Amino acid sequence: PKALVVPHAGYVYSGPVAGSAYALLAPWAAEIRRVVLFGPSHRVAFRGLATSTADAWDTPLGRVPLDGAGAEALLRLSQVEPLDAAHAGEHSLEVQLPFLQVLLPDFVLLPVVAGDAPPRAVAEVIEACWGGDETLLLVSSDLSHYHEYETARRLDRAATAAIEALRPEGLDEESACGRVP
Repeated sequence: PKALVVPHAGYVYSGPVAGSAYALLAPWAAEIRRVVLFGPSHRVAFRGLATSTADAWDTPLGRVPLDGAGAEALLRLSQVEPLDAAHAGEHSLEVQLPFLQVLLPDFVLLPVVAGDAPPRAVAEVIEACWGGDETLLLVSSDLSHYHEYETARRLDRAATAAIEALRPEGLDEESACGRVP
């Protein structure tokens, strides 16, 4: 797979689903050297997309080097800015790291937090960091939140259909918190 959508709720809620998505990558783990990770901003309001200026991120499993050259290249796009505040404490990105660290033997990470950005601006960023077979694109997104079961299933089915049909206009605040990326 070139791209995956993975959940970012607490591990107790979404860990098994995320694990099953990452398991799909196992046959190609040795080939994946770069991960571009998109997630929504939960704590900082801003327009566009944000890169990190850090050299690496530390987790209990060790250090994850960041793709500084990739971040610099994205900064050539007007909708991208370096904004470390958007990355500080952003769980949509952080919860993905242990899965990646266990699965991939050696990789660099290009984390991108999405604020308020139109689909075309996000698509341009995705195109700019697409890369070859060495690059994996991840979108961290949960679907519906806090609804009773049948409502959640209905909203999730509609969100899934919009994603599969490449219809971003079919997503709203109720359907997916990672709808921008």
